[in-house]
Amino acid sequence: MENNTSLLAITELGGYPDFTVLYNECGFQVDTVNSMRKALRNLKQNKYAAIVAEFNFQSDFRDRTSSLETLMAVIQQKGDVKVIIFYEKEYEHQFEKLRARFSFHAEFAYPIDSSKLKSALIST
Repeated sequence: MENNTSLLAITELGGYPDFTVLYNECGFQVDTVNSMRKALRNLKQNKYAAIVAEFNFQSDFRDRTSSLETLMAVIQQKGDVKVIIFYEKEYEHQFEKLRARFSFHAEFAYPIDSSKLKSALIST
């Protein structure tokens, strides 16, 4: 597919509105998964123009801050994929460690402003 319009939405914890309608309004065909394991499986089988994921700080990880690091390592091998991250403001200092290592298309602290999310999606 030359003009890729697929978006992978990874909703592990949720707690925010379902943005599927917004993703569709922006012209994306959406695949939604509820675990990083399923997301990684989808990435092996599909090519996505954009990925929307949550940063969920996990203090029990010895060498990482979240499973998002695994996702980003895989995405770096995939080429041009725009990644949009949702995060809790209280964990921004932990998220900063990922910002130092990876480039994200957009980042949003909760609560998510749907108009800003739409602007980020349109610019993918």
